[in-house]
Amino acid sequence: MKTHLLLLALFAIAPSRPPEKGCAWETFSDSAVGLEAWVQRCDFGSRKVDFVAQGRSLAIRYSDSGARYDVIDVSDRLPGESGEAAATRMFAAHADQEFVAKCAARPYPGITARKDVQRYIFVPKNRKGLIPDDEVGPPPCGPWGASAENIQYYEVHPTKVFFVRVGMNIPLFDEQTLRSTK
Repeated sequence: MKTHLLLLALFAIAPSRPPEKGCAWETFSDSAVGLEAWVQRCDFGSRKVDFVAQGRSLAIRYSDSGARYDVIDVSDRLPGESGEAAATRMFAAHADQEFVAKCAARPYPGITARKDVQRYIFVPKNRKGLIPDDEVGPPPCGPWGASAENIQYYEVHPTKVFFVRVGMNIPLFDEQTLRSTK
C-alpha cells in the first residue's frame, strides 16, 4: 500500500476521464519499459483486463484468452535528436523498407496533444494529411503508419518516443497522461 501511495505522489497527475464501468484506474510505472501511465484494471465478470510490461512495451492482457497485445511501444530518443527525427527512426526500425521510402512524418491532427509532447503519423509523401475516413484496404504506410481504421501515432517526449495504439474506441489506458521514465 505504501508503494502504491508513493507512486501516486510521484505520478502527480490524475487520469483525464472517469474509469469505465467495472474498472478502476491504477498507475503503471516500469523503468525497463521507460513508461509511466494511468491504466485501468477491469472486472467484467467473465473477462478481466489489466496491463503488463512486455519487453519495451505496455501490453493489455485479457483473462479469457491469455493473449497480450502491445498498446504502447517505447524507444529511447537520441541526444539532440529532433522529435520528427526520433519518430522517423522508430518508424524505420519497424516498418518495411518499401514504406520507409514512400512515407513521411506529419504532425498528427487528431487527439489534441498536451503542450509538452509532439505527435506524428506516417502517411505517403504525396499526401498532405490523414488518410480519408472512407479509404479501405491496408494502411498505405503499413501497420506502423496512419490507419483509417484505428487511431495510432508517435508521441515524442524529451527522452523517449512512444508508438501509441489507441484503437477504435476510448482506450483503457489514459493517452493524455503518458510520461517517460528517466
